[in-house]
Amino acid sequence: MSAAAFYDALEIRPPAQREAQHLAALPHQVAHAQAHTEAFADVLAGIEASRISSRAALAALPVTRKADLLARQQAVRQQRQDDPFGGFSAVGWQGLARSTGARRVFQSPGPLYEPQGWRRDYWRMGRALHAAGLRAGDLVHNSFSYHLTPAGAMMEDAAEGLGCTVFPAGVGNTELQVQALVALRPQAYIGTPGFLKILMDRTLEQELELPLRKALVSGEAFPSALRDWCLARQVAAFQCYATADLGLIAYETSAREGLVIDEGVVVEIVRPGSGDPVPDGEVGEVVVTTLNPDYPLIRFGTGDLSAVLPGTCPTGRTNARLRGWLGRADQSAKVRGMFVHASHVAAVLKRCPEVVRARLVVTGELGQDAMVLQVEVGSELASKLGGEPGGEPEGMALRLAELWRDTTRLRADVELLRPGALANDGQVIDDRRSPS
Repeated sequence: MSAAAFYDALEIRPPAQREAQHLAALPHQVAHAQAHTEAFADVLAGIEASRISSRAALAALPVTRKADLLARQQAVRQQRQDDPFGGFSAVGWQGLARSTGARRVFQSPGPLYEPQGWRRDYWRMGRALHAAGLRAGDLVHNSFSYHLTPAGAMMEDAAEGLGCTVFPAGVGNTELQVQALVALRPQAYIGTPGFLKILMDRTLEQELELPLRKALVSGEAFPSALRDWCLARQVAAFQCYATADLGLIAYETSAREGLVIDEGVVVEIVRPGSGDPVPDGEVGEVVVTTLNPDYPLIRFGTGDLSAVLPGTCPTGRTNARLRGWLGRADQSAKVRGMFVHASHVAAVLKRCPEVVRARLVVTGELGQDAMVLQVEVGSELASKLGGEPGGEPEGMALRLAELWRDTTRLRADVELLRPGALANDGQVIDDRRSPS
């Protein structure tokens, strides 16, 4: 592919060079977060930033999740009014110069508050738009919300950075948006895939000519059936994975094989409920460290499940790829009046290194719950499973049952399994009880 097919040279640098550059940046980002944010001064207290120069060292740091952001923001607001970001942002918003202050403040469900700095394409969405085919001179119909949340501004800044003109449609007012499509004839759409389908359906119903030829969608699932439906109507739609906290995480390319990880983040896949990285290919929680100096989130747990695909993108982009969104990692169930979480399963695994993977299966009727902790053991122990009575690894099931009871104060049976017996889907808690 020609150089024009790529957003910049970063996309095609050798993987070893990318990894070395990211690892060289990590100590500086950790030190910056410690020095310029109250939150990470606490979270990373006692950590020597210069030592965080490898994946293993990064994996030893604690994971920060949305619940942590929310709790600290609420606590800080009760004490003072000058920091809506709970000490996680290195930039403020009151009385600061343009070069150091926040350009905008946004609200996400929680409510959580996120800053936007002054850099062009602050959330790095331009890379995803470029991969979706948007180019300078395109008119873009942006139907992401401009109200409260950053999605509309996130996409607009990126499109303008590419040299596009933006129609800020926002959400709702479907008939007016159809009128604008017909009158303005934009080449590209940005928004949720669901609303793209609505707009396309409405124009087809009214026998109007649809001007759209390309789209970048996000914010909800984009099934292949809808992608193909759009293509049949001459709209090539691509998806991306982004959050209000981190900006772009990964994006789809013309190869349609997974989502290529953005160049401005370091992504790990960890066992749900823990911070422990899993082998490539295994489903786990997406944990991201952003290299954004304004909002330096270190090991931020997204709560989303995905897995790393083998190899690199056929388009020539050399960064690792994610399989896409595969569910939520923040799994829980209420059993006998008490909540059990994925973190409880992870805590047991941490204390029993012979276990490769585990899943808690909850069955029974409400008030008569039963739990079975299914665990895959390593290949060495697996050879002892089955066969003659007593062939089971001595005491393993009993030890796991005791660890589970110590961790949760609840009883569970333990079932020992051979490697590969559990599906590679990231599911840690399987609640099979009837909702009624």
